Amino acid sequence: MLKSPGTYKNYVLRTIYLIGLFLFSQVARGQFLMDMIDTTKDLGKGVFSTYERFNHIRIGGYIQPQFQVASAEGAKNYSGGDFAPNSDNRFMLRRGRIRFDYGSYTKRDDPKLQFVFQFDGTERGVFIRDFWGRFWENKWRLFAFSTGMFARPFGYEVNLSSSDREAPERGRMSQILMKTERDIGFMASLEPRKRQGFLKYLKVDAGIFNGQGLTGPTDFDSYKDFIGQVMLRPVPVHHNLTLGGGVSFFWGGFRQSNPVAYRLQDKGGGLFLYVADSVTTVVGSKLPRNYGGVNAQLKWRHGWGATELRAEYWAGTQTALQNSSETPGSQVTLPNGLFQPNYIRQFDGAFIVLLQNIVTEKHQVGVKLDWYDPNTRVEAVHIGAPGSNLNAADIKYTTLGFGYLFYWDANFKLTLWYDRVWNEETQLTGYTSDISDNIFTARIQYRF
Repeated sequence: MLKSPGTYKNYVLRTIYLIGLFLFSQVARGQFLMDMIDTTKDLGKGVFSTYERFNHIRIGGYIQPQFQVASAEGAKNYSGGDFAPNSDNRFMLRRGRIRFDYGSYTKRDDPKLQFVFQFDGTERGVFIRDFWGRFWENKWRLFAFSTGMFARPFGYEVNLSSSDREAPERGRMSQILMKTERDIGFMASLEPRKRQGFLKYLKVDAGIFNGQGLTGPTDFDSYKDFIGQVMLRPVPVHHNLTLGGGVSFFWGGFRQSNPVAYRLQDKGGGLFLYVADSVTTVVGSKLPRNYGGVNAQLKWRHGWGATELRAEYWAGTQTALQNSSETPGSQVTLPNGLFQPNYIRQFDGAFIVLLQNIVTEKHQVGVKLDWYDPNTRVEAVHIGAPGSNLNAADIKYTTLGFGYLFYWDANFKLTLWYDRVWNEETQLTGYTSDISDNIFTARIQYRF
């Protein structure tokens, strides 16, 4: 039977399409099994639509160009990095993220597999940020397992995306103790997917990680960090009012490679000094990094949008170096051939955030108070005092940030933010009064 002109035209277009699809499948061989499917047949069309439905690739990202002004040239800060010695203002690309997600699902729309690759590109270079895979069990629909490089499951702020966070940066404590947020390891998660009862609000994560994260090129010892958290997703507690929260635990450490480590000893009168310890800590032993954290989020939705209050507190033991409380990424050899000795400190800190929409959800103001005390056992008056071996790494910092955010739409956000930073006044040269390190940030975020 002769085909009508319209039918013939459709037949030719379909043939050209199939030839093009075949050639493409040879380039991207095996992707979605397209090179094995005959889409001219009803069965083939059904299989093709199934693969389209149950396999998904998503590409997303954002960039954050910004302009900053510091209160002094060469200001040292945790608002994007220290300023150059002769500069008090700068343009910079704070983040430039591209993320690729692949997801595979069962016929009943349960997740089976997720693969994520994300990198960060700025004027300072290109760096990997996420590179991990996750798979789900679908018998009980309870568990998921992740391996690779991903965010440590500790606290609320660490796991809040930089694209969603209101303040330009995470707090000083997050950046020091959880630098770059990520680490390499394995994590098991309890995340009920049966949306019934109270369990639908529960999420439990427990993982084992190298410990250095992205601060070092490789794991330099055999010790691993255990991190766990129990999170309660926002639960309705009253009309338009939700409450969420969680507790986190970090138990880890790294190998002592110097014959001594330094601990604080009470010298009387409230004076604590570092004393070399070669008895309770010896070469090969595990130096402690043990943290505990608790967080809560309260949100009230109303005619203007929402009012939200978040609070988070951390405390614990941190082992680091003499002049920094940051987790070391590698071990440094001294001129005498020994590794640098480590210093053990007790710390605490907190993040408190208040957010308020103004008239509509497009306009928002925020206030954030955070502090980090790297050494809670010492008093500021003893830092730098004659005969004291306390130093700048033991100084407490408090930051009050506040600003305005404008959400044009889901793809564009403007942030105007000012951080007022205070340090303890000590007897240490350069820190006898509050140093000038306040930062104003004007940032635009483009997101897709």
